[in-house]
Amino acid sequence: MAQHVRDIMTGGPVTVEPQTSLTAVARLMRDENIGAVLVADHDELRGLVSDRDLVVRALAEGWDPERTTVAGACSDDLVTVTPDDDLDRAVGLMREHAVRRLPVVEGGHPVGMVALADLAMERDPESALGDISVARPNQ
Repeated sequence: MAQHVRDIMTGGPVTVEPQTSLTAVARLMRDENIGAVLVADHDELRGLVSDRDLVVRALAEGWDPERTTVAGACSDDLVTVTPDDDLDRAVGLMREHAVRRLPVVEGGHPVGMVALADLAMERDPESALGDISVARPNQ
């Protein structure tokens, strides 16, 4: 069983600059088959935007996705972990802050992402969440 975040995190996170349009971010998520993108300014982590953020914070409020930047829709009060943190710490932070994803940072720079699905696959691969996590995405 993995003991550290680095053992299960997805490295090389997809990042965008704060001035990126919501439409561009949505297309990037589609093309990369991901549900969240990190927002970074000069390689410094500034936020995280999920597919849910795009819908609930932006589209549902009537924001123009071509003219609105990701800076307005991203979460900027992030909880992060480092690659050397114990998995139990990551689980505890997800529970405490009710989040599904944690950016992984070293020295303020994003180096990866650990998701609830990653933890499910590590801790209980036979669970429903584990099965869903390895299933092919809907097209």
